[in-house]
Amino acid sequence: MRLALEARLLARWFPAQPVALGASRSAGTLLLDALAACVARAARARRGNIRRLAATERPAIIIVGNLVAGGTGKTPLVAGLAHAMAERGWRVGILARGHRARRRDPRLVGPDDDPREHGDEPVLLARTTGLPVACATDRSQALALLLRHHPGLTLVLSDDGLQHVGLARTLELAVFDERGAGNGRLLPAGPLREPLAHLATMDALLWRHADAVATGMPVGAAPTLPGMPQNLPRQFRFWLEPAGWRPVADPQAPTTGLADFAAGMRGQAVHALAGIGRPQRFFETLRRIGIEPTRCEPLADHVAAGAAMLPPPPAQILMTAKDAVKFAPWADARCWFLEVRARFDPALPDWLEASLRGSPTD
Repeated sequence: MRLALEARLLARWFPAQPVALGASRSAGTLLLDALAACVARAARARRGNIRRLAATERPAIIIVGNLVAGGTGKTPLVAGLAHAMAERGWRVGILARGHRARRRDPRLVGPDDDPREHGDEPVLLARTTGLPVACATDRSQALALLLRHHPGLTLVLSDDGLQHVGLARTLELAVFDERGAGNGRLLPAGPLREPLAHLATMDALLWRHADAVATGMPVGAAPTLPGMPQNLPRQFRFWLEPAGWRPVADPQAPTTGLADFAAGMRGQAVHALAGIGRPQRFFETLRRIGIEPTRCEPLADHVAAGAAMLPPPPAQILMTAKDAVKFAPWADARCWFLEVRARFDPALPDWLEASLRGSPTD
């Protein structure tokens, strides 16, 4: 039922054809627009409060977040940026909220922690980066806990949190994918959490390419969005690159290459499942890397996993890294997850470092 509702909302938010100006509007649409107007007022007040927050000098805090509801690849992007900045000598920590986690209090999250308690994304970040991760509904409390246990951190990346009033920030990065801003309206009439005009107050826009390949567009070139302000911040591109397959039951095992794995799947029943913001994106990626699933099963984002969701033998079971942390307790030798890595414009970490050190590039 939840998946059906999400599908209806997405069809409204991201229509295949733009709605003509002046088109007749139903009573339901008018009600959604009235609710969106309330969201806009609240978002403007929240943005004003965020801009009045005192800037932090140490550690620097980078928010990587969405104006658009739904998945755009933020979590692997945060992991990729964390690695890049750590390689440049920054002592990096990570903040997350822990959507649908049982716990809401501030806590440190490790790679082997229970995703039902802490949330799937914090556990995934701890597992893929090896860096300290703190989680809480109130990110300022998570930050305080993180710094209490890791006082030497010089940079903290927050996975989402653009709209979180309690967390001061040094830089704000807004992430979009190829869907842009959809119909350009605010929740619940559209996918926007706050007006596009607020982009003018942020530091950079990060645009996601299609999975697996860079399209060759020049650095800095990006689509435009209807209603986007003219005084835009800096813009960069990124994409997610499939890197190989690992067994869900042993995520530290050596990676199996894409071509070898695809060859091993030929002639077998393959069941693909994905509980992410856009499940179809995972299924499309499988086909691009040479795997044609026998069955594709979309699951709700942050779904509570269970053994009953896994198909019986002999089907091979393929899933995302985010799903792997949830299904690990029930995984057997048939369960594999696709490891992906974020790639981005080489200028992005250069610009981040220069901005954090107070001498931003052009």
